[in-house]
Amino acid sequence: MSNRSKHQSAKQSVQALVDDIRFVSPQNYEIVEAVGTLVRESVELDAEEVKYGGILFTAGVQFAGVFAYQAHVSVEFGSGAKIIDPYGLLEGQGKVRRHLKLHSPEQIAQKQLAHYLLLAQQAATAS
Repeated sequence: MSNRSKHQSAKQSVQALVDDIRFVSPQNYEIVEAVGTLVRESVELDAEEVKYGGILFTAGVQFAGVFAYQAHVSVEFGSGAKIIDPYGLLEGQGKVRRHLKLHSPEQIAQKQLAHYLLLAQQAATAS
């Protein structure tokens, strides 16, 4: 399969997942769409792919993912434990990952997601 075909297939998979989220939860759909837009505006992405039930974002390395759950949307940072948390908002106690839980689109700004995305990319690149 050519790189173009792989990219098109991944794009279709991402869109299919987003469409499913829209059907199940319009509010979570709004959050997932806003997170995806913010990621694409903040970081020069190499790829977006569906994996582990969410959308993973890659810019040189995989650095973040967005996952819709019944009661919230979680933005996961694969190297989040390396982030010096300037706002004290990251959740999780594991050795590697951290996340932000979003219950509304307004929390994207309230929880400083744009800043955390850049920190997450830096942390993943430093690995």
